[in-house]
Amino acid sequence: MAKAGGSGRSGRAGGGRRSASKGTPVRTGKGGRTPTSGKAQSAKAQPGKAQPSKAQSGKAQPSKAQSGKTQSGKAQSTKGASRPSTAASVGSGANAQPEGAPSAAQRGATASDQRTFRLGAIPGATPGKWIDAWKQRMPHIPLELVPLLVSGQRAALADLDAALIRLPIEDADLHVIPLYDEVAVVVASAESHLLAADELETADLAGEVLLASDEDVLELDLPDTTASAFGAVPTTADLVATVATGVGIAIVPMSLARLHHRKDVEFRVLSDGPRSTVAFAWPRERTTDDVETFVGIIRGRTTNSSR
Repeated sequence: MAKAGGSGRSGRAGGGRRSASKGTPVRTGKGGRTPTSGKAQSAKAQPGKAQPSKAQSGKAQPSKAQSGKTQSGKAQSTKGASRPSTAASVGSGANAQPEGAPSAAQRGATASDQRTFRLGAIPGATPGKWIDAWKQRMPHIPLELVPLLVSGQRAALADLDAALIRLPIEDADLHVIPLYDEVAVVVASAESHLLAADELETADLAGEVLLASDEDVLELDLPDTTASAFGAVPTTADLVATVATGVGIAIVPMSLARLHHRKDVEFRVLSDGPRSTVAFAWPRERTTDDVETFVGIIRGRTTNSSR
């Protein structure tokens, strides 16, 4: 029995020594942990140096500094990988352009968008349908309609791309395309006996006082009429207003009679009266693509038609 007991103590002691040699604690009777080797005591004396456990000793764990370095490296790798994509979208090399910079085609379109087609028009001209067609065909180039007086139509063309004018006009430096003829009408007071007829002839005007204005565009030769005693009035609007008083009649193109219509005047077509021709004109030296486009619109060409 004593020998067996001794063997037990020896086994515990031997076990303790083997545990101590491996740096593991030995249990006491009350469950306390007591270091059994000098190495363990050294570790206790230096609390700043933690000893790895048996489970940890088989697998190296990175330190906090190493872990941060690894994460930083990963972030740098990710950031570096994203750079080529950004550079590719902007452009690279000597021909690279800043992001958002317009292309050459866009810059050319911007330059063309800054111009305006300036179209002059004499009173009574009706370019509405042509202007609508221009807006559909050339929406990037605005059209500016400039009112003209017939007396100043030639001089005005110096600052215009083109104009709707009244003939006659003689100038070798102009391209002129006749568009349409307007009939002449007799404008009379709403109480005039001339309005009893639906249409008049020059013979019907015998004995009438013929009024005139400085803007007259018709060449009249009516010997049986009487000229106004107070001379010509400044404008067509003044002429129609004077007619409304009943002191005389006036003869103008139909478009002007409609333009200056009043409730106290009426007009009738003068069947054998003179005609007034409206034309499209522009300086020969400024035959631009825009002018050619407007000519095509006037002549009814489509975008696919050849000139």
